[in-house]
Amino acid sequence: MALGKYSRVDGRKSSNYCSTVTIVVFVALCLVGVWMMTSSSVVPDQNLDLSSQGKKNDLSTQVTEGKESYNGGNESTNKAGDEGNPTDEGKSKQFEDTLGDLPEDATKGDTLVSQEENHSNPQQTESTSEVKQEEKSTEQKEDAGESESETQSEKATDDKKEDGPNKVDDKDSEAGEKNENKSVGEEIQEGSVEKKSVENSVELNDKKDQEVGQGSDENADGEKKDQSSSAVFSSGTQSDLLNETTTQNGAFLTQASESKNEKEMQKSSGSDKENSYIWKLCNSTAGPDYIPCLDNLEAIRNLRSTKHYEHRERHCPDNPPTCLVPLPEGYQRSVEWPTSREKIWYHNVPHTKLAEIKGHQNWVKVSGEYLTFPGGGTQFKHGALHYIDFIQQSFPEIAWGKQTRVILDVGCGVASFGGYLFERDVLAMSLAPKDEHEAQVQFALERGIPAISAVMGTKRLPFPSRVFDVVHCARCRVPWHIEGGKLLLELNRVLRPGGLFVWSATPVYQKLPEDVEIWEAMQKLTNAMCWELVSKTKDRVNGVGVAVYRKPTSNDCYEQRSKDAPPICQGSDDPNAAWNVPLQACMHKAPVATSERGSQWPEPWPARLSKSPYWLLSSQVGVYGKPAPEDFTADYEHWKHVVTNSYLNGMGIYWSTVRNVMDMRAIYGGFAAALRDLNVWVMNVVSVDAPDTLPIIYERGLFGIYHDWCESFSTYPRSYDLVHADHLFSKIKTKCGLPAIVAEVDRILRPGGKLIVRDKEETITELESMLKSMQYEINMTYSKDKEGLLYCQKTMWRPKDVETLTYAIA
Repeated sequence: MALGKYSRVDGRKSSNYCSTVTIVVFVALCLVGVWMMTSSSVVPDQNLDLSSQGKKNDLSTQVTEGKESYNGGNESTNKAGDEGNPTDEGKSKQFEDTLGDLPEDATKGDTLVSQEENHSNPQQTESTSEVKQEEKSTEQKEDAGESESETQSEKATDDKKEDGPNKVDDKDSEAGEKNENKSVGEEIQEGSVEKKSVENSVELNDKKDQEVGQGSDENADGEKKDQSSSAVFSSGTQSDLLNETTTQNGAFLTQASESKNEKEMQKSSGSDKENSYIWKLCNSTAGPDYIPCLDNLEAIRNLRSTKHYEHRERHCPDNPPTCLVPLPEGYQRSVEWPTSREKIWYHNVPHTKLAEIKGHQNWVKVSGEYLTFPGGGTQFKHGALHYIDFIQQSFPEIAWGKQTRVILDVGCGVASFGGYLFERDVLAMSLAPKDEHEAQVQFALERGIPAISAVMGTKRLPFPSRVFDVVHCARCRVPWHIEGGKLLLELNRVLRPGGLFVWSATPVYQKLPEDVEIWEAMQKLTNAMCWELVSKTKDRVNGVGVAVYRKPTSNDCYEQRSKDAPPICQGSDDPNAAWNVPLQACMHKAPVATSERGSQWPEPWPARLSKSPYWLLSSQVGVYGKPAPEDFTADYEHWKHVVTNSYLNGMGIYWSTVRNVMDMRAIYGGFAAALRDLNVWVMNVVSVDAPDTLPIIYERGLFGIYHDWCESFSTYPRSYDLVHADHLFSKIKTKCGLPAIVAEVDRILRPGGKLIVRDKEETITELESMLKSMQYEINMTYSKDKEGLLYCQKTMWRPKDVETLTYAIA
């Protein structure tokens, strides 16, 4: 430009200088042109290379700066990457800082975690996609057709083919190299080897990024694969990005998870408002002792006859009550076992009539604020233990606690006999009706002794056939000999082949005309039934006698009888059918096949508890789908683990306050078996619509009962310290209605009693809401994989509003 200026000025001087200046200017222009031509062959290459590298550095810086907000530990690395333009050697070193520096298993682990978090955090995946879109707009020199449409399955296949994190398919490398060279310009030759290395490394990390990011986008957000970008990152930066993906959620929630949680909370809150339960107090004539299926006075009034104790049988209302039974005035926490065997709080069972009638027989006495039980009964005024030992002395083969483990005590009174059999390691199912001997079964349960309210009337007892080792009747007031011996034949049904009937009543040892007549009738009946009288002795201390009969183990006697009376039941008659089945005056044949239940006596106690019954065959499929013996063993091991690791140690249950336990869905009795070493007994309940596994429970030396949970249980209110329900409520709530089932659980559970429920998560949530409305203390809730656990305690709370049950009013 200076030269141009001078030329204009010099133009005003004399013409002598014109030719000289013209020549000088021409030469200068030629030099400038040569210089410019020389510069144009070098400068574009440098500028283009620096521009491209600058764009890459800017993009790398953006990602790195984004990472700094979460990963402060890499600040020095990020800052180093931001300072100036690195040399070729520096760039090469930067790209060598790849995932391959980590152990192979660590790299794979990060990738898996990244995939899981992307699936669970769609918001994060969207952010990653936005970064990729920005990169795509920044680096417009990339080939638009480069691997953007690759499917997820193809990416998974490619990932499986890789031997290590740095190995890339040669064809992909060549394609990436060609695409990069085309975008930069074919005329660029310098640094081509370095650019191949760069692109190979970038290609690998790009593919991994697509596998994580695109897969998550497709699954979490439903976006099409071609919407995700195949952006190019340096491998060092990509490593940082993967680290961010796997670690950031440790300290921060994603917007997606926060929003999801809030929606679920609002939904749950709305559900709670919709399902707010309003409970009322039951108003019935029975008051605090209300048993819905035994106090249906309307149904009882409409009975055509009460000759066979029909009025003592179950008559359930059409719609089970959803009200709560009131507490007796002055009720307090029950006395703990074993003290409770001798005394209970009077106000918990405020009935004195039985003490007035049976006090002289040492059944029960009133002693201040307690009701006391001297341990006697009509046939053992001097104590139950003396009576128990007298029976074994009379017939040593009974072998309490070894040969004999599970017995049925009919007409049990206050169940002192069963209460003291615990001293001999024997379980007694005590049975008595709700009759004029008010609350005798309630006394038993309050004392911590197993008992149910039932009567031998017109229907079979709710037990399987051939399960009791011994049936006992101590002056039980049952007319065994009438109507073809129908009631005694029912005992024959539930008695195990070779089992014993222990009868202690006045006809055994008194000589009054009525007693003699009954004894002769019983002798005739038992002979026809092929029962053998194996012992008849008299106790000089109590002044009573005991007769012991044995049921046959074969059919020989039946076949040799001169008269078929009582008759043999028809082959179509199922002896195990016991729910609301009418009694029949017939006998079932004894099992003869070695693999048939009842053909052999069980293992001695306690070996029978853990050993699979001999009649469970591997060809049979168990409840859980395994061969039956394996199913049995697996169930037992499962409950031992649960009880030991959770119920005994992990839930804060004070087991000294637990005596009466109910398992509402027992299956094989594994839960009860796992509690064997505790001072508890377990009523195992098998639903009538569940697999009939109750015979297995008896075979292992435990006991239980059939029941339909759409009806009330045959027990008094406040009978149990702990109720356990394993996947029961979700199975029957649609059939029966959850409020009615929960009201029944509340009825049989004592204040301070524990409820443990294992069920589906949605059922647990519903139950928790319902129990909270009943003021239960929720001690623990836990859920995982859509399964849940609930542990809570009943309080003394009762509602104030009243619901009158017209069918239960006298």
